[in-house]
Amino acid sequence: MRGRTFRRSFHLACAVLALSAASAKAQDFYAGKTIDFIIGADVGGGYDIYSRTIGRHLARFIPGHPNVLPKNMPGASSAVAAATLYNISPKDGTAIGALMPGAVLDRVFDSRTAGNFVPSKFAYLASADSGTRVCITFNTSKVKDMASARAHEAIFGASAGGGSTRDYAAMIAKTAGAKFRIVSGYKGTTDILLAMERGEVDGLCGFDWNSLKSQKPDWLRDKKINILLQIALEPNAELNQLNVPILWNFVTKDDDRKALELIVSQQVFLRSYIAPPGTPETQVKMLREAFARTLADPEFLSDAAKAKIDINPSSGEKVQKVVETLYATPADVVARARELMTP
Repeated sequence: MRGRTFRRSFHLACAVLALSAASAKAQDFYAGKTIDFIIGADVGGGYDIYSRTIGRHLARFIPGHPNVLPKNMPGASSAVAAATLYNISPKDGTAIGALMPGAVLDRVFDSRTAGNFVPSKFAYLASADSGTRVCITFNTSKVKDMASARAHEAIFGASAGGGSTRDYAAMIAKTAGAKFRIVSGYKGTTDILLAMERGEVDGLCGFDWNSLKSQKPDWLRDKKINILLQIALEPNAELNQLNVPILWNFVTKDDDRKALELIVSQQVFLRSYIAPPGTPETQVKMLREAFARTLADPEFLSDAAKAKIDINPSSGEKVQKVVETLYATPADVVARARELMTP
């Protein structure tokens, strides 16, 4: 009996030592390393502001405290960044990315449009915000509310297909009766905002409310814009106070509503952060924990408040489940949503 007890104790001690060694190895993995933080958007936009603000704090919560190096890689509504992370970046935990929701959602609608990657295979680390999007016009436009948007044609600037500025303008024109003439080809929201100031376009749709507040607080303060519509699954309290109507008030067809709910559900992971498929589970776990701790950290939240960005985080596990649900959507709903987002 004593021999058996000794052997059990010995094996238990060996197991504990092995686990401790594995834990120590995981803790030391990031020491002296650099994490490339690939941002799938241009410099100065909302996605860039969020990612760089998070990146300044993230290393404090990663064992080994690696350097976190932001790298902007705009193009095709984050599809260029997504393809790079999927096919080229190292899959050892030293590469992470920030993606626009369209890069995640596009392949639900057409497997050919999302590039050489499968969005559902990424490891989702967190989302910093689940938010509301808006349609706006500059104060010089004759379109100042949804009533005039349904009565008069207005030019709306947009990026490429898959970007919210094009897809949302198209779906609102088709379901809510707005007479938007969409001009695509702008690099991003920063360029569209400049075009609004120059009078090239009346406005844009699919712009994140939090980005508007952080990038153009003077526009709101000085009443330089008209907010035509809010787009979200649930109404936004701030926009309700400004008497901005929600999209659902203008949608009359049930099949349109189901398709729009699919499209708008991407706003649950409005600011999603990923690791390439194949990243070891140990590193994924560490990165998810680091994002969770960063997004709840008082020092980070103070920095976020200065940058005028709202933080409404979702865990990586939650985002992963939402993405899996999206990819199980019935084909008829997907088909209608695809139609709505095509100008």
